[in-house]
Amino acid sequence: MSGALPHVAHPAIVAVAAAYFAIVVMISVWATRRTKTASDFFVAGHGIGLVALTVASVSTSVSGFAFIGGPGLIYSIGLAAMYIVLPASVTNVMGAWVLAKRMRLLGEARGLMTVPDAIGARYRSPAAQGLSGVAILIGIIGYMATNALAMGVVIDAIFGVGIAWGIWIGMGVTLAYSVAGGILAGIYVDVFQGTLMAAASVLVFLAVLKVGGGLGGISTHILAHDPGFLSPWGKAAPLAALSFFLVFGLGSLGQPQGVHKYYMLKDPLQLRWYPLLKTLGLILVLLLYFGVGVGVKSLVARGALAPLTAPDTATPTFLLRFTPVILAALVFSGVAAATMSAVNSFINIAAAVVTHDLPLALGRTPRNELKWGRISTAVLAVAAAVLAQFSGSMVAFLGIFGWGLFACTLVPALAIGLNWEGATKEGALASIATGLAVTLSFETLAYFKVYSFPAGVTVSGLSLVLSILVFFAVSWLTRTRAAAQIDPDVRLVMSV
Repeated sequence: MSGALPHVAHPAIVAVAAAYFAIVVMISVWATRRTKTASDFFVAGHGIGLVALTVASVSTSVSGFAFIGGPGLIYSIGLAAMYIVLPASVTNVMGAWVLAKRMRLLGEARGLMTVPDAIGARYRSPAAQGLSGVAILIGIIGYMATNALAMGVVIDAIFGVGIAWGIWIGMGVTLAYSVAGGILAGIYVDVFQGTLMAAASVLVFLAVLKVGGGLGGISTHILAHDPGFLSPWGKAAPLAALSFFLVFGLGSLGQPQGVHKYYMLKDPLQLRWYPLLKTLGLILVLLLYFGVGVGVKSLVARGALAPLTAPDTATPTFLLRFTPVILAALVFSGVAAATMSAVNSFINIAAAVVTHDLPLALGRTPRNELKWGRISTAVLAVAAAVLAQFSGSMVAFLGIFGWGLFACTLVPALAIGLNWEGATKEGALASIATGLAVTLSFETLAYFKVYSFPAGVTVSGLSLVLSILVFFAVSWLTRTRAAAQIDPDVRLVMSV
Protein backbone atom coordinates (compact mmCIF):
# COMPACT_ATOMS: atom_id res chain seq x y z
CA MET A 1 0.00 0.00 0.00
CA SER A 2 1.35 3.34 -1.02
CA GLY A 3 0.03 5.34 1.90
CA ALA A 4 -2.81 5.89 4.36
CA LEU A 5 -6.32 5.15 3.14
CA PRO A 6 -9.15 7.67 3.60
CA HIS A 7 -10.74 7.39 7.05
CA VAL A 8 -14.05 5.58 6.91
CA ALA A 9 -14.99 5.68 10.61
CA HIS A 10 -18.73 5.26 10.09
CA PRO A 11 -20.71 3.59 12.95
CA ALA A 12 -21.93 0.80 10.66
CA ILE A 13 -18.43 0.08 9.36
CA VAL A 14 -16.96 0.07 12.87
CA ALA A 15 -19.75 -2.26 14.09
CA VAL A 16 -19.29 -4.73 11.24
CA ALA A 17 -15.51 -4.73 11.71
CA ALA A 18 -15.89 -5.38 15.45
CA ALA A 19 -18.31 -8.24 14.76
CA TYR A 20 -15.91 -9.61 12.16
CA PHE A 21 -13.05 -9.68 14.65
CA ALA A 22 -15.27 -11.27 17.31
CA ILE A 23 -16.14 -14.13 14.94
CA VAL A 24 -12.42 -14.60 14.21
CA VAL A 25 -11.75 -14.97 17.93
CA MET A 26 -14.60 -17.50 18.28
CA ILE A 27 -13.13 -19.55 15.43
CA SER A 28 -9.81 -19.43 17.29
CA VAL A 29 -11.36 -20.83 20.46
CA TRP A 30 -13.00 -23.64 18.49
CA ALA A 31 -9.76 -24.50 16.67
CA THR A 32 -7.68 -24.42 19.86
CA ARG A 33 -9.75 -27.24 21.32
CA ARG A 34 -8.93 -29.36 18.27
CA THR A 35 -5.21 -28.61 18.13
CA LYS A 36 -3.48 -31.34 20.12
CA THR A 37 -0.35 -32.19 18.14
CA ALA A 38 2.26 -30.58 15.90
CA SER A 39 0.47 -32.14 12.91
CA ASP A 40 -2.74 -30.39 13.97
CA PHE A 41 -0.88 -27.10 14.41
CA PHE A 42 1.03 -27.10 11.11
CA VAL A 43 -1.14 -29.14 8.68
CA ALA A 44 -4.58 -29.32 10.38
CA GLY A 45 -4.16 -33.06 10.94
CA HIS A 46 -4.55 -33.77 7.20
CA GLY A 47 -8.30 -33.43 7.79
CA ILE A 48 -9.60 -30.51 5.69
CA GLY A 49 -12.38 -31.13 3.16
CA LEU A 50 -12.09 -30.06 -0.48
CA VAL A 51 -14.54 -27.14 -0.34
CA ALA A 52 -12.97 -25.67 2.80
CA LEU A 53 -9.48 -26.13 1.37
CA THR A 54 -10.49 -24.49 -1.93
CA VAL A 55 -12.09 -21.45 -0.30
CA ALA A 56 -9.10 -21.06 2.02
CA SER A 57 -6.71 -21.40 -0.92
CA VAL A 58 -8.58 -18.72 -2.88
CA SER A 59 -8.49 -16.44 0.14
CA THR A 60 -4.74 -16.94 0.62
CA SER A 61 -4.02 -16.52 -3.09
CA VAL A 62 -5.60 -13.08 -3.38
CA SER A 63 -5.28 -11.74 0.18
CA GLY A 64 -5.82 -7.99 0.59
CA PHE A 65 -4.05 -7.30 -2.72
CA ALA A 66 -7.15 -8.18 -4.74
CA PHE A 67 -9.17 -5.47 -3.00
CA ILE A 68 -6.70 -2.63 -2.47
CA GLY A 69 -3.43 -2.97 -4.41
CA GLY A 70 -4.89 -4.84 -7.39
CA PRO A 71 -7.58 -2.32 -8.42
CA GLY A 72 -5.01 0.44 -7.91
CA LEU A 73 -2.60 -1.37 -10.24
CA ILE A 74 -5.25 -1.69 -12.94
CA TYR A 75 -6.09 2.01 -12.52
CA SER A 76 -2.39 2.80 -13.03
CA ILE A 77 -1.30 0.49 -15.87
CA GLY A 78 -4.53 -0.74 -17.44
CA LEU A 79 -5.11 -4.27 -18.70
CA ALA A 80 -1.44 -5.18 -18.20
CA ALA A 81 -2.38 -5.86 -14.57
CA MET A 82 -4.71 -8.64 -15.73
CA TYR A 83 -1.68 -10.72 -16.78
CA ILE A 84 -1.16 -11.33 -13.05
CA VAL A 85 -4.46 -13.24 -12.78
CA LEU A 86 -5.05 -14.54 -16.33
CA PRO A 87 -2.99 -17.75 -15.83
CA ALA A 88 -5.00 -18.73 -12.73
CA SER A 89 -6.97 -21.57 -14.33
CA VAL A 90 -3.84 -23.12 -15.88
CA THR A 91 -1.98 -22.77 -12.59
CA ASN A 92 -4.79 -24.47 -10.68
CA VAL A 93 -4.68 -27.47 -13.02
CA MET A 94 -0.89 -27.70 -12.72
CA GLY A 95 -1.11 -27.28 -8.97
CA ALA A 96 -3.58 -30.13 -8.60
CA TRP A 97 -2.03 -32.65 -10.98
CA VAL A 98 1.66 -31.74 -10.98
CA LEU A 99 2.15 -30.94 -7.31
CA ALA A 100 -0.80 -31.41 -4.94
CA LYS A 101 -1.36 -35.12 -5.50
CA ARG A 102 2.28 -36.00 -5.02
CA MET A 103 2.73 -33.77 -1.97
CA ARG A 104 -0.38 -35.15 -0.31
CA LEU A 105 0.71 -38.75 -0.90
CA LEU A 106 4.23 -37.97 0.30
CA GLY A 107 2.76 -36.39 3.39
CA GLU A 108 0.76 -39.55 4.02
CA ALA A 109 3.71 -41.88 3.41
CA ARG A 110 6.34 -39.92 5.33
CA GLY A 111 4.35 -37.82 7.81
CA LEU A 112 5.61 -34.61 6.20
CA MET A 113 4.44 -31.21 7.45
CA THR A 114 6.37 -28.54 5.50
CA VAL A 115 7.34 -27.63 1.95
CA PRO A 116 11.08 -28.11 2.70
CA ASP A 117 10.12 -31.56 4.07
CA ALA A 118 9.02 -32.56 0.56
CA ILE A 119 12.27 -31.25 -0.96
CA GLY A 120 14.37 -33.06 1.64
CA ALA A 121 12.47 -36.32 1.05
CA ARG A 122 12.68 -36.05 -2.76
CA TYR A 123 16.47 -35.65 -2.84
CA ARG A 124 17.39 -37.46 0.40
CA SER A 125 19.09 -34.20 1.35
CA PRO A 126 18.90 -32.35 4.67
CA ALA A 127 20.98 -29.62 3.01
CA ALA A 128 18.34 -29.03 0.31
CA GLN A 129 15.65 -29.02 2.98
CA GLY A 130 17.58 -26.49 5.05
CA LEU A 131 18.47 -24.18 2.14
CA SER A 132 14.88 -24.12 0.89
CA GLY A 133 13.79 -23.34 4.45
CA VAL A 134 16.20 -20.40 4.57
CA ALA A 135 14.82 -19.12 1.25
CA ILE A 136 11.26 -19.36 2.54
CA LEU A 137 12.19 -17.60 5.78
CA ILE A 138 13.84 -14.69 3.93
CA GLY A 139 10.81 -14.24 1.68
CA ILE A 140 8.39 -14.47 4.58
CA ILE A 141 10.19 -11.72 6.54
CA GLY A 142 9.26 -9.27 3.79
CA TYR A 143 5.76 -10.59 3.32
CA MET A 144 4.99 -10.50 7.03
CA ALA A 145 6.19 -6.92 7.37
CA THR A 146 4.18 -5.68 4.38
CA ASN A 147 1.03 -7.52 5.45
CA ALA A 148 1.40 -6.22 9.00
CA LEU A 149 1.68 -2.71 7.60
CA ALA A 150 -1.36 -3.34 5.40
CA MET A 151 -3.32 -4.42 8.50
CA GLY A 152 -2.32 -1.22 10.24
CA VAL A 153 -3.40 0.92 7.28
CA VAL A 154 -6.82 -0.74 6.98
CA ILE A 155 -7.54 -0.80 10.72
CA ASP A 156 -6.54 2.85 10.99
CA ALA A 157 -8.92 3.64 8.13
CA ILE A 158 -11.78 1.89 9.96
CA PHE A 159 -11.18 2.91 13.58
CA GLY A 160 -8.95 5.98 13.23
CA VAL A 161 -6.42 4.71 15.77
CA GLY A 162 -3.28 5.53 13.77
CA ILE A 163 -1.24 3.13 11.65
CA ALA A 164 1.13 2.13 14.47
CA TRP A 165 -1.71 1.10 16.78
CA GLY A 166 -3.48 -0.51 13.82
CA ILE A 167 -0.45 -2.73 13.28
CA TRP A 168 -0.46 -3.90 16.91
CA ILE A 169 -4.24 -4.40 17.04
CA GLY A 170 -4.19 -6.42 13.82
CA MET A 171 -1.25 -8.49 14.95
CA GLY A 172 -2.87 -9.04 18.34
CA VAL A 173 -6.04 -10.44 16.78
CA THR A 174 -3.94 -12.56 14.42
CA LEU A 175 -1.94 -13.93 17.34
CA ALA A 176 -5.17 -14.78 19.15
CA TYR A 177 -5.81 -17.55 16.66
CA SER A 178 -2.31 -18.21 15.25
CA VAL A 179 -0.69 -19.18 18.54
CA ALA A 180 -3.66 -21.10 19.88
CA GLY A 181 -5.28 -22.72 16.88
CA GLY A 182 -2.41 -22.80 14.39
CA ILE A 183 -3.22 -23.42 10.74
CA LEU A 184 -6.60 -25.00 11.58
CA ALA A 185 -7.84 -21.66 12.88
CA GLY A 186 -6.31 -19.94 9.87
CA ILE A 187 -8.08 -22.28 7.43
CA TYR A 188 -11.54 -21.64 8.86
CA VAL A 189 -10.94 -17.90 9.22
CA ASP A 190 -10.04 -18.01 5.52
CA VAL A 191 -13.25 -19.92 4.76
CA PHE A 192 -15.32 -17.37 6.67
CA GLN A 193 -13.78 -14.27 5.17
CA GLY A 194 -13.36 -15.82 1.71
CA THR A 195 -17.06 -16.62 1.48
CA LEU A 196 -18.10 -13.13 2.51
CA MET A 197 -15.55 -11.50 0.21
CA ALA A 198 -16.76 -13.51 -2.79
CA ALA A 199 -20.30 -12.28 -2.16
CA ALA A 200 -19.11 -8.71 -1.58
CA SER A 201 -16.98 -8.82 -4.73
CA VAL A 202 -19.99 -9.76 -6.87
CA LEU A 203 -22.09 -6.99 -5.32
CA VAL A 204 -19.34 -4.39 -5.86
CA PHE A 205 -18.95 -5.48 -9.49
CA LEU A 206 -22.70 -5.05 -10.04
CA ALA A 207 -22.44 -1.59 -8.49
CA VAL A 208 -19.59 -0.74 -10.88
CA LEU A 209 -21.70 -1.79 -13.87
CA LYS A 210 -24.64 0.28 -12.64
CA VAL A 211 -22.59 3.43 -12.01
CA GLY A 212 -20.49 3.08 -15.18
CA GLY A 213 -23.32 2.26 -17.58
CA GLY A 214 -22.24 -1.32 -18.14
CA LEU A 215 -18.97 -2.52 -19.66
CA GLY A 216 -19.86 -0.71 -22.88
CA GLY A 217 -20.20 2.64 -21.14
CA ILE A 218 -17.03 2.09 -19.13
CA SER A 219 -15.04 1.19 -22.27
CA THR A 220 -16.39 4.17 -24.21
CA HIS A 221 -15.30 6.70 -21.59
CA ILE A 222 -11.85 5.13 -21.12
CA LEU A 223 -11.16 4.88 -24.87
CA ALA A 224 -12.05 8.54 -25.37
CA HIS A 225 -9.66 9.61 -22.62
CA ASP A 226 -6.83 7.02 -22.62
CA PRO A 227 -6.96 4.49 -25.52
CA GLY A 228 -3.76 2.73 -24.44
CA PHE A 229 -5.36 1.73 -21.14
CA LEU A 230 -7.50 -0.98 -22.81
CA SER A 231 -4.87 -2.13 -25.30
CA PRO A 232 -3.70 -5.77 -25.04
CA TRP A 233 -0.61 -4.74 -23.04
CA GLY A 234 -2.23 -1.87 -21.18
CA LYS A 235 0.22 0.92 -20.37
CA ALA A 236 3.09 -1.47 -19.64
CA ALA A 237 5.72 -2.82 -22.01
CA PRO A 238 4.76 -6.14 -23.62
CA LEU A 239 7.76 -7.81 -21.97
CA ALA A 240 6.57 -6.63 -18.55
CA ALA A 241 3.07 -8.04 -19.12
CA LEU A 242 4.49 -11.38 -20.28
CA SER A 243 6.81 -11.41 -17.27
CA PHE A 244 3.75 -10.98 -15.03
CA PHE A 245 2.18 -13.97 -16.78
CA LEU A 246 5.29 -16.14 -16.32
CA VAL A 247 6.02 -15.25 -12.71
CA PHE A 248 2.43 -15.36 -11.48
CA GLY A 249 1.52 -18.38 -13.60
CA LEU A 250 4.42 -20.79 -13.22
CA GLY A 251 5.59 -19.04 -10.03
CA SER A 252 2.35 -19.94 -8.24
CA LEU A 253 3.65 -23.49 -7.96
CA GLY A 254 6.34 -22.21 -5.57
CA GLN A 255 4.24 -20.14 -3.18
CA PRO A 256 4.50 -21.90 0.21
CA GLN A 257 1.34 -20.27 1.60
CA GLY A 258 -0.63 -22.10 -1.09
CA VAL A 259 1.47 -25.21 -1.66
CA HIS A 260 1.59 -25.97 2.07
CA LYS A 261 -2.20 -26.40 2.09
CA TYR A 262 -1.99 -29.46 -0.15
CA TYR A 263 -0.86 -31.49 2.87
CA MET A 264 -4.14 -30.70 4.63
CA LEU A 265 -6.60 -32.31 2.21
CA LYS A 266 -8.49 -35.19 3.77
CA ASP A 267 -9.08 -37.16 0.55
CA PRO A 268 -6.60 -36.70 -2.33
CA LEU A 269 -9.06 -38.36 -4.74
CA GLN A 270 -11.15 -35.20 -4.53
CA LEU A 271 -8.37 -33.23 -6.23
CA ARG A 272 -10.02 -33.80 -9.63
CA TRP A 273 -12.54 -31.10 -8.66
CA TYR A 274 -9.99 -28.69 -7.22
CA PRO A 275 -9.00 -26.81 -10.43
CA LEU A 276 -12.63 -26.12 -11.38
CA LEU A 277 -13.70 -25.04 -7.88
CA LYS A 278 -10.68 -22.82 -7.29
CA THR A 279 -10.93 -21.18 -10.71
CA LEU A 280 -14.63 -20.39 -10.15
CA GLY A 281 -13.80 -19.00 -6.70
CA LEU A 282 -11.04 -16.79 -8.08
CA ILE A 283 -13.33 -15.48 -10.83
CA LEU A 284 -15.87 -14.38 -8.21
CA VAL A 285 -13.32 -12.76 -5.90
CA LEU A 286 -11.42 -11.06 -8.74
CA LEU A 287 -14.54 -9.36 -10.12
CA LEU A 288 -13.79 -6.54 -7.69
CA TYR A 289 -10.12 -6.48 -8.74
CA PHE A 290 -11.07 -5.86 -12.36
CA GLY A 291 -14.33 -3.97 -11.88
CA VAL A 292 -13.13 -1.29 -9.50
CA GLY A 293 -9.91 -0.73 -11.46
CA VAL A 294 -11.64 -0.02 -14.78
CA GLY A 295 -14.72 1.52 -13.14
CA VAL A 296 -12.78 4.18 -11.26
CA LYS A 297 -10.70 4.89 -14.37
CA SER A 298 -13.94 5.46 -16.30
CA LEU A 299 -15.37 7.73 -13.61
CA VAL A 300 -12.20 9.84 -13.64
CA ALA A 301 -12.22 9.93 -17.45
CA ARG A 302 -15.75 11.31 -17.64
CA GLY A 303 -15.16 13.81 -14.84
CA ALA A 304 -17.47 12.15 -12.28
CA LEU A 305 -14.53 11.63 -9.93
CA ALA A 306 -11.36 13.62 -9.32
CA PRO A 307 -8.08 11.87 -10.26
CA LEU A 308 -6.85 9.72 -7.40
CA THR A 309 -4.02 11.04 -5.25
CA ALA A 310 -2.79 7.46 -4.78
CA PRO A 311 -3.83 4.35 -6.79
CA ASP A 312 -4.42 2.31 -3.62
CA THR A 313 -7.38 4.55 -2.75
CA ALA A 314 -9.39 3.31 -5.76
CA THR A 315 -11.45 0.77 -3.82
CA PRO A 316 -12.09 2.91 -0.70
CA THR A 317 -13.03 5.90 -2.84
CA PHE A 318 -15.49 3.92 -4.95
CA LEU A 319 -17.06 2.19 -1.96
CA LEU A 320 -17.57 5.40 0.03
CA ARG A 321 -18.97 7.33 -2.92
CA PHE A 322 -21.03 4.80 -4.85
CA THR A 323 -22.11 1.83 -2.70
CA PRO A 324 -24.35 1.29 0.38
CA VAL A 325 -22.46 1.68 3.64
CA ILE A 326 -23.10 -1.94 4.67
CA LEU A 327 -21.36 -3.19 1.52
CA ALA A 328 -18.42 -0.88 2.20
CA ALA A 329 -18.33 -2.24 5.74
CA LEU A 330 -18.14 -5.84 4.53
CA VAL A 331 -15.30 -5.08 2.11
CA PHE A 332 -13.23 -3.08 4.60
CA SER A 333 -13.68 -5.74 7.28
CA GLY A 334 -12.89 -8.45 4.74
CA VAL A 335 -9.68 -6.71 3.67
CA ALA A 336 -8.56 -6.55 7.30
CA ALA A 337 -9.41 -10.22 7.77
CA ALA A 338 -7.69 -11.17 4.50
CA THR A 339 -4.43 -9.54 5.54
CA MET A 340 -4.66 -11.18 8.95
CA SER A 341 -5.20 -14.62 7.40
CA ALA A 342 -2.23 -14.04 5.11
CA VAL A 343 -0.08 -13.13 8.11
CA ASN A 344 -1.31 -16.26 9.91
CA SER A 345 -0.31 -18.49 6.98
CA PHE A 346 3.14 -16.93 6.69
CA ILE A 347 3.82 -17.01 10.42
CA ASN A 348 2.75 -20.64 10.63
CA ILE A 349 5.08 -21.58 7.75
CA ALA A 350 7.97 -19.56 9.20
CA ALA A 351 7.48 -21.17 12.61
CA ALA A 352 7.64 -24.60 10.98
CA VAL A 353 10.93 -23.66 9.28
CA VAL A 354 12.43 -22.51 12.59
CA THR A 355 11.21 -25.41 14.76
CA HIS A 356 11.24 -28.26 12.24
CA ASP A 357 13.20 -27.75 9.01
CA LEU A 358 16.33 -26.00 10.27
CA PRO A 359 16.90 -28.46 13.15
CA LEU A 360 16.55 -31.40 10.73
CA ALA A 361 18.97 -29.75 8.31
CA LEU A 362 21.47 -29.43 11.17
CA GLY A 363 21.07 -33.09 12.11
CA ARG A 364 18.98 -32.50 15.22
CA THR A 365 15.68 -34.17 16.05
CA PRO A 366 12.95 -31.58 16.69
CA ARG A 367 11.28 -31.97 20.10
CA ASN A 368 8.11 -30.49 21.57
CA GLU A 369 7.24 -29.07 18.16
CA LEU A 370 3.76 -27.95 19.22
CA LYS A 371 5.15 -25.99 22.18
CA TRP A 372 8.04 -24.45 20.24
CA GLY A 373 5.79 -23.84 17.24
CA ARG A 374 3.54 -21.67 19.40
CA ILE A 375 6.49 -19.83 20.95
CA SER A 376 8.06 -19.22 17.52
CA THR A 377 4.73 -17.98 16.19
CA ALA A 378 4.50 -15.36 18.95
CA VAL A 379 8.11 -14.23 18.49
CA LEU A 380 7.79 -13.98 14.70
CA ALA A 381 4.53 -12.03 14.99
CA VAL A 382 6.06 -9.47 17.34
CA ALA A 383 9.14 -9.17 15.09
CA ALA A 384 6.91 -8.55 12.05
CA ALA A 385 4.94 -5.88 13.90
CA VAL A 386 8.14 -4.12 14.99
CA LEU A 387 9.55 -4.25 11.46
CA ALA A 388 6.29 -2.93 10.03
CA GLN A 389 6.65 0.22 12.15
CA PHE A 390 9.37 1.27 9.72
CA SER A 391 6.67 2.07 7.18
CA GLY A 392 7.84 3.37 3.88
CA SER A 393 10.55 2.37 1.47
CA MET A 394 12.26 -0.27 3.61
CA VAL A 395 9.08 -2.29 4.21
CA ALA A 396 8.12 -1.90 0.57
CA PHE A 397 11.58 -3.13 -0.44
CA LEU A 398 11.24 -6.19 1.79
CA GLY A 399 7.91 -7.08 0.23
CA ILE A 400 8.86 -6.54 -3.41
CA PHE A 401 10.82 -9.74 -3.91
CA GLY A 402 8.66 -12.12 -1.86
CA TRP A 403 6.65 -13.74 -4.65
CA GLY A 404 9.56 -13.88 -7.07
CA LEU A 405 11.92 -15.26 -4.44
CA PHE A 406 9.52 -18.10 -3.60
CA ALA A 407 9.03 -18.83 -7.30
CA CYS A 408 12.68 -19.01 -8.34
CA THR A 409 13.83 -20.99 -5.30
CA LEU A 410 10.98 -23.54 -5.04
CA VAL A 411 9.49 -24.12 -8.50
CA PRO A 412 12.49 -26.02 -9.98
CA ALA A 413 13.39 -28.12 -6.93
CA LEU A 414 9.79 -28.86 -5.88
CA ALA A 415 7.34 -28.64 -8.80
CA ILE A 416 9.73 -29.91 -11.49
CA GLY A 417 11.67 -32.21 -9.17
CA LEU A 418 8.59 -34.15 -8.07
CA ASN A 419 7.80 -34.86 -11.73
CA TRP A 420 11.24 -35.59 -13.19
CA GLU A 421 13.34 -38.52 -12.01
CA GLY A 422 16.41 -36.99 -13.67
CA ALA A 423 16.54 -34.15 -11.15
CA THR A 424 19.43 -34.34 -8.68
CA LYS A 425 20.26 -32.97 -5.27
CA GLU A 426 23.04 -30.91 -6.79
CA GLY A 427 20.63 -29.39 -9.30
CA ALA A 428 18.16 -28.53 -6.54
CA LEU A 429 20.80 -26.89 -4.36
CA ALA A 430 22.23 -24.94 -7.31
CA SER A 431 18.81 -23.66 -8.43
CA ILE A 432 17.81 -22.56 -4.91
CA ALA A 433 21.15 -20.80 -4.43
CA THR A 434 20.86 -19.13 -7.86
CA GLY A 435 17.36 -17.87 -7.13
CA LEU A 436 18.43 -16.46 -3.78
CA ALA A 437 21.58 -14.80 -5.09
CA VAL A 438 20.07 -13.26 -8.23
CA THR A 439 16.90 -12.00 -6.58
CA LEU A 440 18.52 -10.48 -3.52
CA SER A 441 21.44 -8.99 -5.46
CA PHE A 442 19.47 -7.25 -8.19
CA GLU A 443 16.60 -6.14 -5.94
CA THR A 444 19.16 -4.59 -3.58
CA LEU A 445 20.98 -2.87 -6.45
CA ALA A 446 17.69 -1.49 -7.73
CA TYR A 447 16.68 -0.31 -4.25
CA PHE A 448 19.90 1.67 -3.86
CA LYS A 449 19.59 2.90 -7.48
CA VAL A 450 22.94 1.34 -8.43
CA TYR A 451 21.52 -0.66 -11.34
CA SER A 452 18.14 -1.49 -12.80
CA PHE A 453 17.07 -3.56 -15.79
CA PRO A 454 15.66 -1.96 -18.94
CA ALA A 455 11.91 -1.28 -18.96
CA GLY A 456 9.90 -4.47 -19.04
CA VAL A 457 12.59 -6.80 -17.66
CA THR A 458 11.74 -7.87 -14.12
CA VAL A 459 14.09 -9.35 -11.56
CA SER A 460 11.56 -12.05 -10.62
CA GLY A 461 11.12 -13.17 -14.24
CA LEU A 462 14.86 -13.30 -14.89
CA SER A 463 15.53 -15.13 -11.61
CA LEU A 464 12.88 -17.74 -12.35
CA VAL A 465 14.23 -18.45 -15.83
CA LEU A 466 17.85 -18.61 -14.61
CA SER A 467 17.06 -20.91 -11.69
CA ILE A 468 15.19 -23.32 -13.99
CA LEU A 469 18.07 -23.35 -16.50
CA VAL A 470 20.61 -23.94 -13.72
CA PHE A 471 18.44 -26.73 -12.31
CA PHE A 472 18.36 -28.58 -15.64
CA ALA A 473 22.02 -27.94 -16.44
CA VAL A 474 23.43 -29.09 -13.09
CA SER A 475 21.06 -32.07 -12.95
CA TRP A 476 22.27 -33.14 -16.40
CA LEU A 477 25.92 -32.79 -15.36
CA THR A 478 25.28 -34.94 -12.26
CA ARG A 479 22.75 -37.27 -13.92
CA THR A 480 24.63 -40.45 -12.94
CA ARG A 481 23.62 -39.79 -9.30
CA ALA A 482 19.92 -39.19 -9.97
CA ALA A 483 18.64 -42.75 -9.53
CA ALA A 484 20.43 -43.25 -6.20
CA GLN A 485 18.89 -40.09 -4.76
CA ILE A 486 15.26 -41.30 -4.94
CA ASP A 487 13.94 -43.63 -2.26
CA PRO A 488 11.56 -46.39 -3.43
CA ASP A 489 8.48 -44.88 -1.75
CA VAL A 490 9.21 -41.46 -3.27
CA ARG A 491 9.67 -43.05 -6.70
CA LEU A 492 6.31 -44.79 -6.29
CA VAL A 493 4.59 -41.50 -5.41
CA MET A 494 6.19 -39.79 -8.42
CA SER A 495 4.87 -42.51 -10.73
CA VAL A 496 1.25 -42.12 -9.60
